[in-house]
Amino acid sequence: MVDKHLSTQFDAELSGISTRVLEMGGIVEAQVAHSVEALTTYSNELADAVLKQEERVNQMEVEIDRDLSTIIARRQPTARDLRLLIAVSKTIANLERVGDEAARIARTVQRLVNSGISSRLRLPMSDLSYEAELAIAQLRKALDAFARLDVERALEVLKQDDQIDKEFEGLMRKLITYMMEDPRTISSSIDLVFVAKAIERVGDHAKNLAEVIIYVVKGTDVRHNTPDAVENMVR
Repeated sequence: MVDKHLSTQFDAELSGISTRVLEMGGIVEAQVAHSVEALTTYSNELADAVLKQEERVNQMEVEIDRDLSTIIARRQPTARDLRLLIAVSKTIANLERVGDEAARIARTVQRLVNSGISSRLRLPMSDLSYEAELAIAQLRKALDAFARLDVERALEVLKQDDQIDKEFEGLMRKLITYMMEDPRTISSSIDLVFVAKAIERVGDHAKNLAEVIIYVVKGTDVRHNTPDAVENMVR
């Protein structure tokens, strides 16, 4: 009876931490969306809102990590539960970095707005928005896979990672063309290169989350493998 009680308590602790991870994921997902919206609308207010959330995300990472250490020390979890706890630690680290990328975009927006960028300049804002939509969709899918511990969903994230990479490469070509055709766009285009890279990194972090989920469920480290190789490893 005591063992069952302890097991129930442990399950409740794991469930509570998972809920907080998903809450953190929702915040950083919104940060990315708002930072890109701030860019496309030249909104300092939205950029400020993104930066105000950064401290909260950082604090959540510290608090969840501290609670994980406490659980590991007190509960001495079995192999699968320990994998889950390690995975949660890696997940919140990736989510915190997603928040960092959103904050980086927000600071770029502030710099562009304060420098007096003109909305009349020919810049690929719609392409950046599309790249961001892909990255946010990947992040949302990875968080959904985390909530369900769904390997199939995680595999989808791995298979679709190339889409963001291709969009990023296309954006680079377009920005280079703009800079060559209109020297007035050079400064702004360089800033947008860093924005596009930040968005690509959001996709990379979503991919990392997917790999972590597969590790939890299957006990297999699939990092540095192609999506096809991963699929064969977990079937």
